[in-house]
Amino acid sequence: MAGDLVRRQSRGRAGAADGFVRLVAHTDPVALIGITLSVFLSVTLDLTNAATGVESLLAGLMGITISLLVDSLARAERRFHLRTLLDGPPWLVRTTPLVAGAVRDAAEQHAGTRVAAEARRRYEEFRLTAEQFAAGRIIRPGDDGEDLVGATRDCTGQLVALTNVMPRVSGELSWWRGEVGRRYWEANVAALARGVRITRIFIYATLSEELRELVETQRRAGVRVGLLPHGAVSPQLHVNLVVWDSSSCWEARMTAHGEISEHQFSVNRSDVERLDRVFRLCADVARFTD
Repeated sequence: MAGDLVRRQSRGRAGAADGFVRLVAHTDPVALIGITLSVFLSVTLDLTNAATGVESLLAGLMGITISLLVDSLARAERRFHLRTLLDGPPWLVRTTPLVAGAVRDAAEQHAGTRVAAEARRRYEEFRLTAEQFAAGRIIRPGDDGEDLVGATRDCTGQLVALTNVMPRVSGELSWWRGEVGRRYWEANVAALARGVRITRIFIYATLSEELRELVETQRRAGVRVGLLPHGAVSPQLHVNLVVWDSSSCWEARMTAHGEISEHQFSVNRSDVERLDRVFRLCADVARFTD
């Protein structure tokens, strides 16, 4: 019985302490400083007899009132900002409070555990991904060519591409035989059937028989193919890229072995213009088969 009473009292004190900590955490720093200065001013006026006790109290209360008013305005501004952020698609308005609440519960209820640490790590990853979305970019791992294939299917007018046959794997061209490469070529063929104009430049180290066959296959399908010897342009232009309708683009991040480690799809205007400029610089030097 006595033990239960002690535990209830301990929980009560812990709850009060938690409540005070939560109150302080959610109070604007300017308000906290203002309240502290107001109390200090009131005590100082009273101890130095610079004002009567009533005047000291009134001065302190006035300062606290102003500080709380500032805090109230700051809270109202934050609430307005949050409402502005959530003034968007219904799915965003509906799910954002749920996501924020779940992450907060994970961090508070499981503090100090691997669950809380993992929740913070994944939330940070989500934040970085959301920033990429805001910039108009989608980044996927090297084995996921969904945007490369999907954007080709959506293309309506023109597709330009630059493909580097890396010196180490020159003549191998295994990517075109892989799953992503096959799906991408099928999307190319379908786009050609729709009347899309496709221009592709191959930068190569050795014009192998395998590369000749690939070039001829694409040329017969209707692709305008250009060949550019390795070293004819600056290494900065050795980029694997696609630009669709001058409105969206794709760029591959490569490993040291010439394999795609990351796909970056973008509708960001600066990205599109940069890759379009790279393609045009290469096209000025390339030799086309037509």
